Amino acid sequence: VQLQASGGGLVQPGGSLRLSCVASGFSFSDYAMGWFRQAQGKEREFVATIAWGGSTYYEHFAKGRFTISRDNAKNTVYLQIYNLKPEDTGVYYCAADRLGPSLQGDEYDYWGQGTQVTVSS
Repeated sequence: VQLQASGGGLVQPGGSLRLSCVASGFSFSDYAMGWFRQAQGKEREFVATIAWGGSTYYEHFAKGRFTISRDNAKNTVYLQIYNLKPEDTGVYYCAADRLGPSLQGDEYDYWGQGTQVTVSS
């Protein structure tokens, strides 16, 4: 099982990024997928999740600026982030949950290695 996240980088405030996470080794279309993030010195926090059929749920700070989507044919989940802010800085992780979309990281079965997002001028 592997979840390979990519797309992070150094971005100026107000910029955009699209993170990708390619899954392998399990039946991707049977899993809900989620994105979490962790800033240095802080606990990991939920960002967004998407169910098998495409329904989505966002943490309150992510509504309006973040868009989660998935392409089951490509075994890939995406996180588009608009109008990036310095407080968005952190490592972004994708995760897979067999039982359905969840806000709780402990309920996810598989995790990727993370991709660093740094928002700074």
